[in-house]
Amino acid sequence: MKSTLRKTVLTITALAAGFAGVVTGTPAQAATQAADAGCRTGAKLVPTCGVLWGGAAGGFTSAPRDQALKTWESASGRTATIFHQYHKGNEPFPTRAEIAMTQDTAHPRVLLENWKIAYGTTWAAVAAGQQDRRIDAFAARAKAYGKKFFLVLNHEPENDVIPRAGSGMQAKDFAAMYRHTILRLRAQGVSNVINVVAYMGNEKWMAQSWWKDLYPGDDVVDWMGLDSYVSVEKGYHYGTFASLLDRKAKGGAQGWYDWATTKHAGKPVMIAEWGAYHRVGRVADKSFVYNSVVDQLKRRPAIKAIVHFDTKHDDQGDRDISINSSSASLAAFRRLAANPIFNVKLG
Repeated sequence: MKSTLRKTVLTITALAAGFAGVVTGTPAQAATQAADAGCRTGAKLVPTCGVLWGGAAGGFTSAPRDQALKTWESASGRTATIFHQYHKGNEPFPTRAEIAMTQDTAHPRVLLENWKIAYGTTWAAVAAGQQDRRIDAFAARAKAYGKKFFLVLNHEPENDVIPRAGSGMQAKDFAAMYRHTILRLRAQGVSNVINVVAYMGNEKWMAQSWWKDLYPGDDVVDWMGLDSYVSVEKGYHYGTFASLLDRKAKGGAQGWYDWATTKHAGKPVMIAEWGAYHRVGRVADKSFVYNSVVDQLKRRPAIKAIVHFDTKHDDQGDRDISINSSSASLAAFRRLAANPIFNVKLG
């Protein structure tokens, strides 16, 4: 009788745990249960829980970006829900290869498209309507594509600013270009573009008097974005994942994350590019950076997406930003990628 009662109690307890959403079993089973619990993207691709996981692989080499990403996914052990690509000027996008990557039902992905719309001209010229034909051509392609996707206009604008009156590339010209483009896309009936303003977050630029003039306005920005990296060799920008979020100009200014979440409270944050690097040809362990990521994501709930930029070539100023530059680094990155915080389904 006691044995029968014990089995009955255990059965009822197990059922209760299941109904209450208690995660049981192996880590792999826990990850699956977390995803099934309802972490998925909403109207602006903001996840209801968890963090979107993304990647850009191959750097700025001649490697086909879709194949480079698949290789990176295989190495990391997880599909990159966000597939990051780069375009400029009149380049037609989304491309066939990009579209195909988002039609793979076994590996669901959403596009993150970087577009230097002012390529060959200036931000002021775009704001004045001189590239409206370029904008309208993109609008037609975006509507034909139909699926929601992220769009960054001229990522890392700080590096392109020419702070001289009449240059057409002042910080205020960037803001005007951004506003004009987004408002024209909306006027053209584009409703599937989720726009991101992506900063470098470098303390040098944050100290400039014009830095605040870059922001185009909350009404035309869906996500706040940051492109930032850390070195694993002691010296310039050495540190963990936290340090790439907190760089600040001297004099008590806010770090980038604090600035974004206080000045533009309520906007989701995307780390649109991140990685750990050492000099090309050197060997250094990146594990301590990768091991620090999840704790910071839990401490900083505004971060809703992180997108790793991966290259081991000399196309990034003698920086090896690959996840597999050492066996220890790759093992740590695979552990990071396996964390259930990234189990977010595309809604």
